[in-house]
Order: sequence, then C-alpha cells, then structure tokens
Amino acid sequence: MDQHDDLQLLEQIRSGSETAMKRFYQRYADIIYRFALRTLQNPGDASEVVNEVLLQVWQKPDSFRGASSVKTWVLGITHHKAVDVVRRNRRHHDNHVSDEVIDLETDVAPGCMLTDSHVMADNQRFVRHCMQTLSEDHRQVVHLTFFEELSYPDIAGLLGVPLGTVKTRMMHAKNLLMNCLHRVTRGEWATG
Repeated sequence: MDQHDDLQLLEQIRSGSETAMKRFYQRYADIIYRFALRTLQNPGDASEVVNEVLLQVWQKPDSFRGASSVKTWVLGITHHKAVDVVRRNRRHHDNHVSDEVIDLETDVAPGCMLTDSHVMADNQRFVRHCMQTLSEDHRQVVHLTFFEELSYPDIAGLLGVPLGTVKTRMMHAKNLLMNCLHRVTRGEWATG
C-alpha cells in the first residue's frame, strides 16, 4: 500500500467522493476484518467492526492527523472498536466466549510451497492451536507484526502502550509459540 495514494483517497473522501470511499473500502476492508477477528474471534462481530471503522473514516476523515501512516490510523480505530465490542459482549452475554475458530489459511505466507498437503494442513492446525493459546495482547502484537507488517513503534502508538511493552509482549509471544509448537510437533497435543 502506498501512503501517498492513501492520503489522496482521504482527501477525496473529505470532499465527499463515494468513489474514493469505495476504493478505500476495497483497500482496507480485509485488513480491518482480519485484525478485528484476531481480537474478537467471532466473524459476525469482526464484520460489524469493519462497518463501524469504515463509517468513521467516511464521517470523520479529518481525524487523521498525519502522525502515523493511514494504515496504522485505521488499525488504531479498529483496535478501539474491537475493544468496545469485547466490553459490550461481556456486559450483555455474561462473559460468553465464542467457539469460532480462526481460519489462518489466508494468512499463509506467499510463496510457501509445501509438497505434502497433509503436512501443510497439520502445520496450519498446529499454528492455529498455538495462536489460540496466546493471550489477546500477545495475539495482537504477533498479528500486527507478521500479518500487517507494522513496526514496533507503530504498534505501540496504535495500542497506546510504551515501545518496551510491545517488545516484551513479542518476546513472550514468540517464546510461548515456540514452546507450544515444540510440544505439538513432539506429539504432546492430540491433533485429531
């Protein structure tokens, strides 16, 4: 994504261009959805967040101040909207936890060529299982770093935490993932 293109789109959205908003939607809807789904683990709630975030962009494009990239700004809005949904769900659903499973197939790195589809399916299942064991804070930094390719300073700004906190969360998340993956690949987790 090109920051210059994003800035032009925001300028056009400020002028009321529905075409620009449509292009912005096409550029960011999937990114917003994947990030919201990581936090909420519920496709319906994640879709709701997509709508709320893009409505806010349409109604308040001037809230972008240029202190970060447009992508970081959008993901910051997404983070706040997702936290609002979590709080609302806790109040209204008495701490109900969704049993939805995150589909990581869309997050497999481009060019990842494994000849054995069974090995790939097992690896995805192992990674999905280990990601589920992480806390929300740890899942967020992993997602933002590896899937959204944000820098640690951008993540710190987006989440409203010190840079050191992001680095510490990532260190712990990597250790937890490595330990979990080591256990599951040694057969200490039933895969079937």
